[in-house]
Amino acid sequence: MIFGRRKRSIERILVVEDEPLVAFDNEHYLSDAGYEVVETTDRAAVALETIARGDAIHLVLADIELRDGSGLDVAAAAHAAGIAVMFVTGHCPADAERHAIGYLGKPYQPRTLIAAIQAIDDVVSGRTPKKVPDGFRLFTQAAS
Repeated sequence: MIFGRRKRSIERILVVEDEPLVAFDNEHYLSDAGYEVVETTDRAAVALETIARGDAIHLVLADIELRDGSGLDVAAAAHAAGIAVMFVTGHCPADAERHAIGYLGKPYQPRTLIAAIQAIDDVVSGRTPKKVPDGFRLFTQAAS
């Protein structure tokens, strides 16, 4: 496509984050970048209900420590439902690759978050990412 934007595979995002300011900032950054935030929650139970409803979610941004559980449980449910997961947390869990396509370490800049999502979009669409931003780790084996 010449001088145009290619269609995104990732458009609708579920934000699962226990830090209110980070959650608010993420909603703002994602909306400004043209993504639709399906829901933002700090609770594993709400995230699991949202995933179970079958809403058209393309990506889950999951923190690990949540108010009522673990982002690992959310990631497992999303992965089982065929939804890509990116962990956004201060410490990458040892078994992150089982259910997530990537990991973005906190703290991060807004442009890094958007670039990480674009890299995941490339992988989900069968393309090789042009660039993987600093602070982001892509788990290629989870992409399948």
